[in-house]
Amino acid sequence: MPLALLALAIGAFGIGTTEFVIMGVLPEVADDFGVTIPTAGWLVSGYALGVVFGAPLLTVLGTKVSRKKMLMFLMALFVVGNALSALAPAFGLMLAGRIVASLAHGAFFGIGSVVAADLVAPQKKASAISLMFMGLTVANIVGVPLGTYIGQAAGWRVTFLLVAALGIVGLLGVAKLVPETGRPEGADVRAEFAAFRNVQVWLAMAMTVFGYGGVFAAITYITPMMTDVAGYSAGAVTWLLVLFGVGMFAGNLIGGRFADRALMPMLFGSLAALSLALLLFTATAHNKVLAAVTLTLIGALGFATVPPLQKWVLDQASAAPTLASAANIGAFNLGNALAAWLGGIVIAAGLGYTSPNWVGALLSGFALLLSFLAAFLHRRARTGGRVVTGSPAREAVPAAARH
Repeated sequence: MPLALLALAIGAFGIGTTEFVIMGVLPEVADDFGVTIPTAGWLVSGYALGVVFGAPLLTVLGTKVSRKKMLMFLMALFVVGNALSALAPAFGLMLAGRIVASLAHGAFFGIGSVVAADLVAPQKKASAISLMFMGLTVANIVGVPLGTYIGQAAGWRVTFLLVAALGIVGLLGVAKLVPETGRPEGADVRAEFAAFRNVQVWLAMAMTVFGYGGVFAAITYITPMMTDVAGYSAGAVTWLLVLFGVGMFAGNLIGGRFADRALMPMLFGSLAALSLALLLFTATAHNKVLAAVTLTLIGALGFATVPPLQKWVLDQASAAPTLASAANIGAFNLGNALAAWLGGIVIAAGLGYTSPNWVGALLSGFALLLSFLAAFLHRRARTGGRVVTGSPAREAVPAAARH
């Protein structure tokens, strides 16, 4: 695999660390600024919303420059945002720093997915995408626990300074290793938005929202579930999240490899198994060992859907893939926010800390139904010799048919 994928993975590692490490140091941040935990929670919500809105906005702005230059700009923006968070004298500036950093998130993964896919042969595109996303999964195994430990031992500001330093490394890696291909031929705002006339792009983003949202319905409330239901100590939750990260790492690699061979069957299998695992979690959460095993499995199955979903978007929007790819990254965060909200509703209704698992199973099951619909429409378009939507799909159908 090209070394440029390493530079993209380093950037993804830094982004993944800053996204999730705030959850580990939230009490320290709240104490430092003299705000409540719910108020400090805006540092999580603000970041997620920044990803949703920043992904399409910055991707559109980036159509005027080469993808390499845009990736360098995004990493620079990431560095500025984390440095501002680390040095912020007031909570409002800390929140501003989080939002600035989040603006780079969706566009980086969206543009990075296109760059990664272009670096390899057509039959290896999903694997290349998964290697870039490997940085995000490794962040959950190493970056988040280490950042949490440093934040608790040396102060949360040190954690964010180190994350900013990671961003500098990623920036230098992109500058050195990612080839300069010039501005994508024919890239403009109208062409990028035209990709959304293909219903398959919308179906892919909906699958992303509901499929990965199912994972977050459970993970958002994993601490009270593991302490109050499974019987773990609060300190053990960090290591349980490491297991979840290990599952993400394995699922990402498996999803990328098998999606190159059979994309839709891989998606069907992972979504069906994810829905089943979430259903089982309502029972296994009452046993320490089974809870740990199921949590790892959910991480693996949840992230096994990422490479095939991202590649499906690239195939269906092949004429102008950058904005669609970035919007799909925003869809992950939209799913996170939706699932967390729904999970909170069922807990507030008195259904218990395992009830979000039922929500997650329903969300993932709905994503599975959407994947069946997407496959049916795609097959009908091929066998009927026509496309089912607007002209942007005319090049996308043959591209997808090759995988």
